[in-house]
Amino acid sequence: MQTILVAALLATFTALSPAARAQGDPPKTFNSATAATRGPGTKVRIDLIGDSTQTDNAGYGRGFCANFTPEVDCVNMAKGGASTKTFREQGLWDRSLATKPDYMVIQFGHNDMEKVDGVATADRQVSMADYEANLRRFVTEARAAGIKPVLCTPLTRRYFEADGKIHSDLLGHAATMKRVAKDMQVPLIDLQGESIALLDKTGETQGNKLAITKKDDEGKTIFDKTHLNWAGSYIFGRIVAKDLGEEVPALHKYVLPTAAKLPPEGLKAMKIIEGGPVKIVLVGDSTVATGGGWGPGFCAVMTPNVTCVDVALNGRSTKSFVDEGAWKKALDEHGDYYLIQFGHNDQKPDVARHTDANGSFQDYLRLYIRGVRSVGGVPVLVTSLSRRTMKDGKIVEDLKDYAAATKKVGAEEGITVVDLNSISTALLNHMTQAQADEFNAVGHADQRAESGKSTIDRTHLNPHGQAVFGRIVADNLVRTQVELGPDVVGEAAGKSIVPTFAVTQAAPTDGK
Repeated sequence: MQTILVAALLATFTALSPAARAQGDPPKTFNSATAATRGPGTKVRIDLIGDSTQTDNAGYGRGFCANFTPEVDCVNMAKGGASTKTFREQGLWDRSLATKPDYMVIQFGHNDMEKVDGVATADRQVSMADYEANLRRFVTEARAAGIKPVLCTPLTRRYFEADGKIHSDLLGHAATMKRVAKDMQVPLIDLQGESIALLDKTGETQGNKLAITKKDDEGKTIFDKTHLNWAGSYIFGRIVAKDLGEEVPALHKYVLPTAAKLPPEGLKAMKIIEGGPVKIVLVGDSTVATGGGWGPGFCAVMTPNVTCVDVALNGRSTKSFVDEGAWKKALDEHGDYYLIQFGHNDQKPDVARHTDANGSFQDYLRLYIRGVRSVGGVPVLVTSLSRRTMKDGKIVEDLKDYAAATKKVGAEEGITVVDLNSISTALLNHMTQAQADEFNAVGHADQRAESGKSTIDRTHLNPHGQAVFGRIVADNLVRTQVELGPDVVGEAAGKSIVPTFAVTQAAPTDGK
C-alpha cells in the first residue's frame, strides 16, 4: 500500500512521459474508423473507463498515463458525470470497445450513488444491485471483445471529520467492486483504500493541496473535495499505474521506475492555482474587442491576480489579423492563456478577410494554436458570439459552420473550446426579439458594415451585454481550465447578472 507523504511524492516527479491521448472528457475527436489505430512504436494499449475522477482535467488520468513508458498507448475514455448506467447509455462504452485496447481500467461509483432511502434520484444513479450488475456486464463484454478488464475502486472524496480522518461515503461501492473482482477473478486496484490511507496520514491541509477549487453559494472560492489538480493527478495516477503493474505482471515493465514529474504546463497550472500571477490575452474581432465585444466584461470579472489584455480588433478575420501583423503583436504579449474567437469576418466575401470554414479557417486556427504553444502559452478557442436577429421567434444561426469548424479544430488539437455560439444562441432563444435587443450596441464603428442601412446593431454589445457574455465566457472557461477557478470573481447564488435559464457547457467536473 502507498503511504508516502504528499510532500515526498511531489519531490519524486523525475521523468517526463508521453501525455495521455484523451478521447473522453474534455471532448476529443472520435472516429470509429480510426479508433483502434495505435500510436507509432507502442506495444500495448490501456484505456481508462470511468467518471470525472479519472479524466485528464479533473482526475488522475493524465498522471496515470504519464507514468508509463512510450511503449504504452494510453487512452482516456473517462467522462465527467458518468455512472455505470450513463456511460453505456451515452454510447461511451461502445466507443471504448471500438478502441480495442489490451486492458481497461474500470472505475465507477461517484455518480452511481443513490441519495434518498435507496431510491435513485437522478438519471445516472442506480441501486447497489444494478451497480454490481453493470460492473459484471462490463467485465463480461470486455472479455468477449478480447480485452483484459481491471477493476479500480473509486478514489475517495476528501471528507475529513473532526477526528482528522477521512470518512468515505463510497465504502459500499468499493466493497461491491471487490466482490465482483473476486467472483469474476478480475485484477483489482483498491484505490479507495489506498487514497484513504494516504490522506489519513497527510491530513486535510496537505489533502487540499491536491484539489481544484469551486465557488460556494456565496461566490467564495473553496476547495473541491472530489476532483484533482495537476499535483493530485500525478500522485494518485502514480498509485494506480504502479498498482496496475503489480496486479498485472505483464505490464510491470512498462511502468516508470520512478514517478513522472509535472510537465511545464502542469507546473504553470499549479503556480496559478496556488495564487501565482496569470496573464490572459484575448484575440479576435469586434465581438471580443473593447467598445462592443465581450472582452471588457470578461476582464471585469477577473481577480487582481490576472493581467487581462484585450488585443482583439474590429473587422478582422483569422486571415487579416495575421496579415496585418496583429497576431505577432499578440504573441509578443507572452500570455499564459490566449482566448481566440473569430468567424464573423471570416464570412465576409472580400479577399482580404474571407476564409473557408471547412478549409483555410481551420488552417489559420491551427496557426494560432501553434503560435501560442511556441511562447509557452495555453490556447483556448471560443466559438463566435451569436448575432441577435430572429426569424419566427428563433435566432438565425448564420455562424454555425464557423462554430462547428472551431470545435472540430479544438477537438483534434486537444484544447479547451468555450462554445459561446451554442450558449449565446440558447440564451437568446429564451428571449423575444425585444429582449435580445436590450444587448445591442449603439453607435459602434462597425455597425454599418454589419447591419447595412439598418440602425439596429444586433452584432455588437452595449455595456450590459458585455457584462453578461463576458461573465458567461469566464464561467465556462474555468469549467475546463479548472486551475483558473480562483482567478474569477464569484457571484452569490441567485444574484448573477446572467439569466437563470442560461446553459453551461459540459465539463469534466460534472457530477457529484
